[in-house]
Amino acid sequence: MEIGKLPNDVLEKIVFDNIKNKREEVLVRSAVGEDNAIMDFGKDVCVLSTDPITGTAKDIGYLAIHISCNDVASSGAEPIGVLMTIMAPPSTTEDDINDIMKEAGIAASELNVEIMGGHTEITDAVNRTVISTTVVGKLPKKELIDPKTTEIGNKVLMTKWTGIEGTSIIAKELKDSISGKISKELLDEAIGLGEKISVVKEGIICGNIGVKYMHDITEGGVLGAVWEAGKVIGKGIKIYEESIPIKASTKAISKILDINPYRLISSGSMLIVAEDEKIDIIEKRLGEEGIEVTVIGEIIDNGVYIEKGESLEEIEPPSSDELYTALSRK
Repeated sequence: MEIGKLPNDVLEKIVFDNIKNKREEVLVRSAVGEDNAIMDFGKDVCVLSTDPITGTAKDIGYLAIHISCNDVASSGAEPIGVLMTIMAPPSTTEDDINDIMKEAGIAASELNVEIMGGHTEITDAVNRTVISTTVVGKLPKKELIDPKTTEIGNKVLMTKWTGIEGTSIIAKELKDSISGKISKELLDEAIGLGEKISVVKEGIICGNIGVKYMHDITEGGVLGAVWEAGKVIGKGIKIYEESIPIKASTKAISKILDINPYRLISSGSMLIVAEDEKIDIIEKRLGEEGIEVTVIGEIIDNGVYIEKGESLEEIEPPSSDELYTALSRK
């Protein structure tokens, strides 16, 4: 099988179809395009998400906290606590574990979440460190987002730029091999994108404003996120390639490595669906926090498409992320 997340059709066939038992307390459960599980806790709901870090060995403690908190924020919830599992190979030193936990502690302080517990183990079952985090968040039930209320004509927005996380990882992992092919300024910009991977602020802000849907743009990039959004919303989406914001460093690295930046993992960017009348307030509130947001498309009857100049192309389901293609050339 290809490296990366299971293809969505395989996920539905052999994972979701084998989850038979259901509980009435579970309000949102496993589904393509859903970042979280949500449980009914009376006047509040408990929002949970879990994710591993497998695509890089650098800054993994920092990334592990941010990535799962991003998922919780896509429901508009505030992340509260993290459970963290570290599986490390026998070659790992105490200094390695110490570095991971220092990074995780920095990220937790940035987001005001507590690392509540977890598990740390040295094992020959892995050949490099794997970290999995589970984040717990809280949200008033009255603020729960219902993507099925999305209407034709609602706008599709994204924050920041495409390929944020992937660009940063590639720049760090392949620095030696690409440094002679890209300017120092662009390489520094690419590495610095790693500081922009949180979407917690925009998630909470847009949750308070009241949007129709949010989805953290991770593996599969913006195109994968748009395709998954269509599945959840139950309607079509059309986006415009010329409107998708992209950094010069992402363009340069994508050209050097011959990868598609719109299929590159982009933690740090949130996909948002909102009514026209809320666009101005979203732009204002996010702008006050220094967060760029761009309208990149709209909701349509059916089908998921990207407009490229005069042509309209159907967006295919996400497959192996371009990050793995890039890192295979290390």
